[in-house]
Amino acid sequence: MNLQNHALIIIDMQKGMSAAGPRNNPQAEDRIAALLRAWRSAGRPVVHVRHLSRSVGSPFWPGQPGAEFQDRLAPLPHEHVVDKHVTDAFVHSGLEHWLHQRGIRNLVFCGVSTTMSVEASVRTAGCLGFDCRVVADACYCYDRPDLDGRPRSAEDLQRVALANLHGEYAQVCSAEELLPG
Repeated sequence: MNLQNHALIIIDMQKGMSAAGPRNNPQAEDRIAALLRAWRSAGRPVVHVRHLSRSVGSPFWPGQPGAEFQDRLAPLPHEHVVDKHVTDAFVHSGLEHWLHQRGIRNLVFCGVSTTMSVEASVRTAGCLGFDCRVVADACYCYDRPDLDGRPRSAEDLQRVALANLHGEYAQVCSAEELLPG
């Protein structure tokens, strides 16, 4: 697969995510780091999305340790950083404009949470006409109850979220399919 003009969009890989509860895919950070190394090595565009909460006391409040990027996934000075205040990385962030200015139409998404920020951002990107891929094993989410209060596992929720995206908004793939072999 030719990935020359594909931007890697890394969503919300911040220190505060470690305290969010039981999750699936414990190797996601390793796969994100491998994708990041591959993109950097090839000189492809990388976008780091950071959630900054507007709720005082949130671990993602600006200036709190939880709002900082995880050390091994932190952006380099020349890499683009998008700050967002809602789940969707495109809402009031300038991301769409930044991508259009550079002629980037192909996006590869990874990060957290599959059922929240990843899903919201991919849906918007697909609706805006971007060609999107979601790296299933480089995303994760958390256990949470359904509307009736029944517990749902992160693994089940992830599979449903990815199924909702696949074919309609994006193509779901694995890191192995995108990494140099």
